[in-house]
Amino acid sequence: MTSPQTPHLDPELFNLCVGALTHIPATDDNHTVAAAVRSHAGQTFVALNVYHFTGGPCAELAVLGTAAAGGVLAPDIATIVAVCRRQGEKGEDVYRVINPCGRCSQTMLDYNPEIGVVVLDEKGREVRARVGGLMVFPSVWEDGNTGREEKRKAALEEEGKGEGA
Repeated sequence: MTSPQTPHLDPELFNLCVGALTHIPATDDNHTVAAAVRSHAGQTFVALNVYHFTGGPCAELAVLGTAAAGGVLAPDIATIVAVCRRQGEKGEDVYRVINPCGRCSQTMLDYNPEIGVVVLDEKGREVRARVGGLMVFPSVWEDGNTGREEKRKAALEEEGKGEGA
């Protein structure tokens, strides 16, 4: 098992990802990316993607759910990293950091724009970025894209209809 860059910016989280991927055969196409997070209190969690043609969750979203199940919500997350496994030229497993997709970036932005994300820069070097800096022109709703504001407005409208009846 090799990786193109050592040492890694966050070796603990990187190694959690590698460890999770080693439980899955390299021939498995359904779990190809692992993501790990660290909370501000130092708790760590790791999860794998669940690929499906219908749009199964990326590893970043899966690990947000895993952390929440462990009592750590997104505002408490300090750092996240995603790692993929590919086959090297000699057939060896090669692990490297990958950048979050737009859906994951938008979700993390909505949940906690201060999350530190380990990403690859334009030269392939691992750097830390704030998730808010990953999206050039993010979509930002007044309720943080949670849907709460729409539900509140709908409830107010419904109340207004009931008063005039």
